[in-house]
Amino acid sequence: MSNAEISEKKTEKVVVGLSGGVDSSVAAALLHRAGYDVTGLTLWLMRGKGQCCSEGMVDAARLCEELGIHHEIVDSRDVFEQNIINYLVTGYAAGATPLPCSRCNKAVKFTPMMTYAREKLGINKIATGHYAKLNFNPESGRYELRRAVDQNKDQSYFLYEVGQEELSCCVFPLGNTTKVETRKIAAEFGLATAEKPESMDLCLVEANGSMKAFLDKYLTPVQGKIVDTQGNILGEHDGTYHYTIGQRKGLGVAAAHPLYVIALDPIKNEVIVGDRTEAHEKECTINQVNWVSLAPTDVPFTAEVQVRYRTEPANATVIPLEGNRARIVFDEPQFSITPGQAAVFYCGDLLLGGGLIEAKQ
Repeated sequence: MSNAEISEKKTEKVVVGLSGGVDSSVAAALLHRAGYDVTGLTLWLMRGKGQCCSEGMVDAARLCEELGIHHEIVDSRDVFEQNIINYLVTGYAAGATPLPCSRCNKAVKFTPMMTYAREKLGINKIATGHYAKLNFNPESGRYELRRAVDQNKDQSYFLYEVGQEELSCCVFPLGNTTKVETRKIAAEFGLATAEKPESMDLCLVEANGSMKAFLDKYLTPVQGKIVDTQGNILGEHDGTYHYTIGQRKGLGVAAAHPLYVIALDPIKNEVIVGDRTEAHEKECTINQVNWVSLAPTDVPFTAEVQVRYRTEPANATVIPLEGNRARIVFDEPQFSITPGQAAVFYCGDLLLGGGLIEAKQ
């Protein structure tokens, strides 16, 4: 939604999710300046440091004081533990590399925010500081999610799980704004978050120091073997969950050429490594497919598919399967297709849908 589009809807009530960072702060400030009746809402996800928790709540409360808007804090720690912490621990123990941010957006943020706004506050609109664009297509009758103008900050990949009902309530004020422009706007408003450092890691990593430290709280490291694809023992590991597909550094294995993690076998307690060519796959299967801009279909179609947040989308054929699954066949083999991560399909900047990559059978 552009600033011009924002200005067209004055006096409407909206709940803005506030993490205490500059993006959500500017989203709230832009809507407030445009005449919206803004309520700030901060989710208390966990104790300890982290942009979205104790420090973030203080900064969010300060912002609401600066803008003169009402602020509410919702204790979401149980929801976060059930949907994110347990999800991560279970996934890593099973040899996957779960994608917590998209799951958090759906299960912890957007749906609970929408429900709280409607039932507790009587408000039907929610807004966040995500970099993504949203529009309604009257021909298809669907809300369409698109990449943000700022390709370096585009967060549509993490929003693929959000459903049509939630999208019908959403406003994304930063979709047509670059990160540089966002900081300039924050400075113009005189917001305390204008120069706040970017959060570079997952909130759980910030709170625990590393993903390894977080997982070691819940999983007991068990030594096992690092082997090549022929089963030759090359070294030892201290827990398969410390590794991820495509990883090259930190293997602790000496070899004449670079080695990459190409598979994890938690049952045999093995980390399988190989050269870069062995880390490529031409197809994968996904489950829990969510159809976003494209209505559910059983007809194969071509798309550009992105298998990690920072990877380039690649041309592929998406073949819908029964049970809310799909098979993706790439035109060219792709590096580091990782179980637990999302494969999100696009047509240009239009996000069609996506699902979670399954382990190879």
